[in-house]
Amino acid sequence: MPHLMNTYGRLPVAFTHGQGCRLFDEQGKSYLDALAGIAVSTLGHNHPRLVKALGGQVARLIHVSNLYRIGEAEALADRLAVLSAMDQVFFCNSGCEANEAAIKLARLYGHQQGIDLPAVIVMEQAFHGRTLATLSATGNRKVQAGFEPLVAGFVRVPFDDIAAIEQLATRNPNVVAVLFEPIQGEGGINLAHNDFMRLLRQICDRKNWLLMVDEVQCGIGRTGVWFAHQHAGIVPDVMTLAKGLGSGVPIGACLAAARAAGVFKPGNHGSTFGGNPLACVAALTTLEVIEADGLLAHAKKLGEAIRTGLRSGLSGVSGVVEVRGDGLMIGVELDRPCADLVRRGLDAGLLINVTADKVVRLLPPLIMSDAEGAELIAGLVRLIKEFLGA
Repeated sequence: MPHLMNTYGRLPVAFTHGQGCRLFDEQGKSYLDALAGIAVSTLGHNHPRLVKALGGQVARLIHVSNLYRIGEAEALADRLAVLSAMDQVFFCNSGCEANEAAIKLARLYGHQQGIDLPAVIVMEQAFHGRTLATLSATGNRKVQAGFEPLVAGFVRVPFDDIAAIEQLATRNPNVVAVLFEPIQGEGGINLAHNDFMRLLRQICDRKNWLLMVDEVQCGIGRTGVWFAHQHAGIVPDVMTLAKGLGSGVPIGACLAAARAAGVFKPGNHGSTFGGNPLACVAALTTLEVIEADGLLAHAKKLGEAIRTGLRSGLSGVSGVVEVRGDGLMIGVELDRPCADLVRRGLDAGLLINVTADKVVRLLPPLIMSDAEGAELIAGLVRLIKEFLGA
């Protein structure tokens, strides 16, 4: 890799092809994929409907530009609006771009309200991306270090702490929005309580703030509903999507509703590649397969089974703090740094991830079978026990 910029500590493996929840390396070794490209490969690998749809679209049209109408983008926007009960969609290419759009929208909204220095409330341990604005919104000093000066205009509070937000509501007149993840993925699979999300919706309505939900990692059916905030029965003003939306084809989206709809006008924001026909067909097909194959209910059921199996298999093991998550977004917290488990998993043919230093993160494809779920449980229990010397 002499010419690849050294921005990743890459593991010593290269995959040549995949099938379902399996990946295969250059030597033909098989791996159970419990990471899905970090919550991206919703339909696993080589899904026949996705392959057919993409092949057909490539033969027709890959890209034009947003100088013209794009029928596939219009169809996808319509579908997302129905699923989310929101009104407008801006398409881009990634999660950080979607969050950049949300931040820009919040600032423009604030200026339209007569606020000269609009501020956005963000959460500790949050992760919103690696561009300068999304990096500044992120609650992780490790990824911010070296990129100062950070972008101003963010006010940080503890995650899932409604009292802290209530305090800000009384003493900071510049706040125009709140940005949070219903489940913090990079932060360690931390779940916001449904009551927190409901009360946050009430505060935003009372203060005329925008409620902005980052569903980049936890959206698109991963928790057994289309979007994780729907567990609380709320509708945000802004929602961001990416990762699993295109099952591996890069696409991001920033959705707006209520007071956020109509804030952007022509010239306020844009994207050269955003909403191109190929990416939109990938997303439309992903949504169609999730619905047709009942993958929302499957994600909920299999996720419960995996968490139950891990809790049972690791019961009484010293060093295991907690098994938590929702649907197929699962974390196993240990009492010590455990990054070495990633390499051990690779050697054992199991693809996992460690985040927040001490949390084993599982984000398998939504198509994972019950048998593969049982295989994942057995393999991970064995790896953790060996790691902890149990």
